[in-house]
Amino acid sequence: MPDALFDAWIAERYEVLWPELFDPAVVDPAVGFLAELAGTGAALELGIGTGRIALPLRRRGVRVHGIELSGAMAARLRAQQGGSDIGVTIGDFASATVGAAFRLVYLLRNTITNVTTQDEQVAAFCNAAAHLEPGGCFVIENYIPELRRLPPGETIHVFTSTPDHLGFEEYDVASQIAYSHHHWVIDGQLKIFSSPHRYVWPSELDLMARLAGMTLRERWSGWNREPYTSESRSHISVWEKLRQASH
Repeated sequence: MPDALFDAWIAERYEVLWPELFDPAVVDPAVGFLAELAGTGAALELGIGTGRIALPLRRRGVRVHGIELSGAMAARLRAQQGGSDIGVTIGDFASATVGAAFRLVYLLRNTITNVTTQDEQVAAFCNAAAHLEPGGCFVIENYIPELRRLPPGETIHVFTSTPDHLGFEEYDVASQIAYSHHHWVIDGQLKIFSSPHRYVWPSELDLMARLAGMTLRERWSGWNREPYTSESRSHISVWEKLRQASH
């Protein structure tokens, strides 16, 4: 998960490149869901980025800290109003530590797939659990791999197509890697961005959670708690850290 993937060019234009992520209809339900889980406790965002969720969550009164690999993304967060109220630890969220316990740890927008090996994904779950209070929750927002929608023999799935943005995934089933390709027209110029992602099914994530001492508490297809079904295109999963058994 190299820092160079999310450089200063991406950080400065994040809202332009992915405007749909900043729609209040997307942000507000996520913030409400997370604030409810955090309650009066603190929250840790893995891959905090430019603060798309952390900033409004902080405005809701939740104390938020973040782990972020990209210095450019963290700098963009700090430059925004309220950014100085959010501490950021620079590092890989699979291994970086904060030295504090949290009521809530969350990892959104498919970011678990930025970790491109199974071992590292397991380490991310263990790191999340290590930062949780007993009974605290770990939340992941992730897409369902689109393999069902690939015609036999095909490897390409187009997930967005607008006059300014073409996005498609290229699946390598043998390695469980999907290469995400973006072509943007920004200020009259073509910008191409590609990155590898280890796609992962909910059942595999559940096993990673069990290895880290957590158990599934709830799963939804969206932030408004829409039921998760076989037709869901994404999921919001909440795992709870097991409490110590009483003696």
